[in-house]
Amino acid sequence: MFENSSEELASHKLLILYILNKIKMDLTNSQITQVVLETEMINYFSLQQFLSQLMESKFLATYKDSDREYYSLTQRGLEILEYFLSRIPQDITKKVDEYILNNKESLLSDTQVKSSFVKQSDHEFIVNLRVIENQSNLIDLNLNVSSEKQANLICNNWKKNASYMYAEVIDLLIRDSH
Repeated sequence: MFENSSEELASHKLLILYILNKIKMDLTNSQITQVVLETEMINYFSLQQFLSQLMESKFLATYKDSDREYYSLTQRGLEILEYFLSRIPQDITKKVDEYILNNKESLLSDTQVKSSFVKQSDHEFIVNLRVIENQSNLIDLNLNVSSEKQANLICNNWKKNASYMYAEVIDLLIRDSH
């Protein structure tokens, strides 16, 4: 299962870009690994090497959200994928498409509610709270708070109570105050 030719190497890197494009959502390393290993396309060690090389080439970018690192397809990665898509064998894209269709919900179940914060200064933190459904933000809320403790508390409470809080916010916003 170790790749030999440069054609195979390129095809496998394109496959990783294809997975991220097809699922239409950023994924963690473990989620990408799950797709690749369960479809038996690339071995684990090669996958990790390819992810690193795709990052170095700026075809993928990473960011942290809620203490998890996510991989996202860059514009450059999308352009390369579109240009060289024909180099991925159709039977492989079909297998990946079927896997994503059958397993997308379980892959994405823990990525629907997101929270993160960024330190602006010693006494200012920007907290971002999101609820995502079908690749669309249902809510994307930014709050300024004065301490890291408050930021962590808000993020943790959001993760535990997002559906309730979302419903309450919508109710407050549509309520007629007359």
